[in-house]
Formats: sequence, C-alpha cells, structure tokens
Amino acid sequence: MQRYIVWLVAAAALGVAVMVFEPFFFAPSSRSEGAAGFKGQPAPAYTLRDDRGAAVSLADYRGRVVVMNLWASWCPPCRAEMPDLQRLSVYGKSRGIVVVGVNEGESADRASAFAQSLQIHYPIWIDANQRYGRSYNALGLPTTVIVDRNGVVTRAFDGALTFDQMRKSLTAAGASL
Repeated sequence: MQRYIVWLVAAAALGVAVMVFEPFFFAPSSRSEGAAGFKGQPAPAYTLRDDRGAAVSLADYRGRVVVMNLWASWCPPCRAEMPDLQRLSVYGKSRGIVVVGVNEGESADRASAFAQSLQIHYPIWIDANQRYGRSYNALGLPTTVIVDRNGVVTRAFDGALTFDQMRKSLTAAGASL
C-alpha cells in the first residue's frame, strides 16, 4: 500500500511539472515561423559597426523603407542574391527605399572584400555576434526583412529572393514604387 502511495504522489508531481513547464517547450510561437513570424512587430535596432568601423543603427533610417538582408560570404545563395539587392538599392534610392546588408558573424575585412568583389555599394553592417539572426530566428541565410517607415516589420523571408520578388514584396508592404 505504501508503495502505491509513493507511485501516486510521483505521478501527480510529474503531472504538475508537465503542466507548469509545457508552455516553455511546446507553446506555439510566432518565432517558430522564422523571420516571417515577426510581421507587424517593431524591428530591433541594434547599434552595430559598418564595414568601415562607423556606428550604425536601424533607427537611423526611420522615415524610409529598409530592406535588411542578413548574409555571409560562405553562403552560395547569398552570393547569388546580392547583385539583385544592389539593383534594388539603385532602383529604390529615389523612392525612399534603403538596402542594408548585415553580415552575420564575419570580420569587417572579409565582409568588405566580399562585397567589393561583387561590386556591392549599399551599406554593409557587421553583426559579429549575429544578434539580428538570433532576433529574427533566421532559419538560414540569406534572410531578408522589410521594415516600414515607422520601424515595423512588414515582410520577412528566409531564403534567396530575385529582384522581381523583392519589388513585389515592397509593393505588398506598402512601399511606393
């Protein structure tokens, strides 16, 4: 009988533990959707350094639509996508759209040399600690986040995009093209 009571108490304690800790492990979360789960949320604005060493922040771009692209030089889809991002940067300049490349985890020298080899002229930021990648729960690289003029995420994508996909996403996000 005493053994039965011990098992009953242990089972009850296990049941209570499952109920208490279940939300931490199994609750649905927008973050499980990768970057796309952040639509409608304020974009984090970390202070980083650009590839020349100057302090930069997303907050500096309030009033403009920002296409933030997380990338790394070792990523083949990033390399393939960057010329289209450069094209978008030129296309959007007169429309209040800024493209920012955020290198995830590499040195400024490596990121700058890589961008120069592809003739990329939009701003390159260095996120050595990969804060943006973690914040957006990026499922991989590249990850692209579109931030509206008020600093709110309007669209986000894990994976490479073409120029036409970028342009359509900006139109859908309310950018005037």
